[in-house]
Amino acid sequence: MSARTRRSTAAGLTVGAAALLTLSSAAATAMAAPSSSGDAKGSAAMVAAASAHTLTVPTGLTVSDGTRQVLVNGRSIDFGTIVRDLAWNPSGTKAAFIDGHGNLDVANPDGTHRVTVAANPGGQTWSHPTWQVTAADRSNQIPAKNNLLFTAKIHGSTVLEGVKATSDHGRPARISLNGDPGSGNVPQTANAWPNVGGKYGTSVYENTRTGEVYIRDDYIRQQGSALTKGSEPALSPDNEEVVFVRSVHGHDHLFVEDFGGSTNVVKDVTPNATTDYTEPTWSPNGKTIAFRAPTGTYTITKTAHGFGKPVKASNHTGLPAYRG
Repeated sequence: MSARTRRSTAAGLTVGAAALLTLSSAAATAMAAPSSSGDAKGSAAMVAAASAHTLTVPTGLTVSDGTRQVLVNGRSIDFGTIVRDLAWNPSGTKAAFIDGHGNLDVANPDGTHRVTVAANPGGQTWSHPTWQVTAADRSNQIPAKNNLLFTAKIHGSTVLEGVKATSDHGRPARISLNGDPGSGNVPQTANAWPNVGGKYGTSVYENTRTGEVYIRDDYIRQQGSALTKGSEPALSPDNEEVVFVRSVHGHDHLFVEDFGGSTNVVKDVTPNATTDYTEPTWSPNGKTIAFRAPTGTYTITKTAHGFGKPVKASNHTGLPAYRG
């Protein structure tokens, strides 16, 4: 069942009840710390790596590794601050990331016009922002959204928070996590790695306590549920598939769950992996998945019979993301 069908058939839905990203008045307290997006390397090392390889980096593919430099289409760009967990808005006109002070920033693709969307007031670690951008749906009285969701670690517990992407030193707040009607509650803590996909603003995330991937929908009425065992999920642009990481015989493989049909199908798309494949992300057309490996950044592309073999896209290792 597709995510869109899940919304329209879930019991108890009230069409016309607009559900926005609910931001409470309580501000988060936070302190900067490294995220899980990769091993920090010196800027000079990154520039050397970017210039040394002769691989053809796919158009729009970027890599951030916790330094000032971001690899964009094979070229190193200095953002003027440490960049962790960079993510692009759907149009590719803005990048969101965690800066060297642990703040949530938004900047142009070349690192200019940087704005602190939310300042990190200490005592917290922020990581892995993702954009939630949707058009208005006047028929259901749902306004447009332009939010940033991210992970906040507070006193050792990780939660999901959100803030308007257009804010300047805004106040992040916990986002709502309610289960599907009749299916019980979903975990409120130990949640991390949010990722939004599709035009309805649906998100997926992992729970480190249960070891499961969850889906969250707030298009008409906020609801959600567990999908499958795994971590580091990413939702496809058409909202019909989710890629995630699952350990197989001591190595991290990439799996794809297709919930576009009548039954959900989960498939290992890297069955021959002999190393760890992590941090997957979809290309804007939903045909390619980029991911991290110890020796660089790789991609797999859909074929008539599933996904092809991994292809090395860059010698640089970091968090991959697609711009536009």
